[in-house]
Amino acid sequence: MALLVEYDGRAFCGWQSQPHAASVQDALETALAAVAATPVRTHCAGRTDTGVHATGQWVHFDDPAGRSPKAWVLGSNANLPGTVRVLHAQAVPADFHARHSATARRYRYLVTDTAVAPALYRGLVTWRRGALDAERMHAAAQQLLGEQDFSSFRAAGCQSRTPWRRVDAISVSRAGPLVCLDITANAFLHHMVRNIAGALLSIGAGERDEAWLAQLIACRDRCRGAETAPPDGLYLVAVSYPAEYALATPPRPFLFPG
Repeated sequence: MALLVEYDGRAFCGWQSQPHAASVQDALETALAAVAATPVRTHCAGRTDTGVHATGQWVHFDDPAGRSPKAWVLGSNANLPGTVRVLHAQAVPADFHARHSATARRYRYLVTDTAVAPALYRGLVTWRRGALDAERMHAAAQQLLGEQDFSSFRAAGCQSRTPWRRVDAISVSRAGPLVCLDITANAFLHHMVRNIAGALLSIGAGERDEAWLAQLIACRDRCRGAETAPPDGLYLVAVSYPAEYALATPPRPFLFPG
C-alpha cells in the first residue's frame, strides 16, 4: 500500500524514528498499527530533517490487514495528530518501493524578505532581512543544472557514498513577498537543498556575485560555502515514479504561489 502524506515539520525531529524525540515515522506507524491491529513498518521516499515539511511525501508498507485504501486514509487520520495527514492511499505492485523506485524528488524553499518577520507564517517560511534579487538568484542557480559533484553543498555528516547528483530543474521566482526556490534532482545529499538555498540567498542579497557559485561548485569544499539556510521554509513537494505505478498527483497547498 502506498500513502501520500503531508506534515508540519515543526512538531518533529524529522521523518526517521529516533529513540528520544517525536518523529513523523513514529506518528504514522502508530496510527497505521491502530488501523491494522498489528505493528506496521513504513518506508518513505525522502528522509526529511528536523523542522522540514512535506506536502507530497510518499510512503509504502506491506498491508497486514487487507484494508481498503479509503479505510487506511480515514483510519490513519483518525489516529494521527493534526500535524500529519494521509491525503491518499492506493494499492501498488509488490515491487514498488517508496525510496528505491523513485526517479526524482522535488523540493521548494520559501523565503520572505519583508521589513518585519511574519507572525502567522513563522516556521513555515524563512525570513531574510533585506531585499533579495530573485532574478539574480535564478540566473546563478542555472549553474547547478546537470550531473555534478555537489561536495560543496553536503553536510559534514552526510553518509552518501558519492557526492554526485543530477539536478534536472531549478528556478527562483518572486510572488509578492515570497521568493520561491524550486529544485528537482534524481536524489539529494544531506542538507543539499538548504546549502544551495544559503548560497543563493547570499547572491540575492548582494553579498556574493554569480561567478562565486561556479567557484564554489568547482572547489568541492563545504567549508567555503555560505551558511546553511534554516529548515523553516523547506518542503518536499513531489516525488516522481515510473508511469507504470500510476501514483496520484499531490495537490498544491494554499500557501504555495504559482
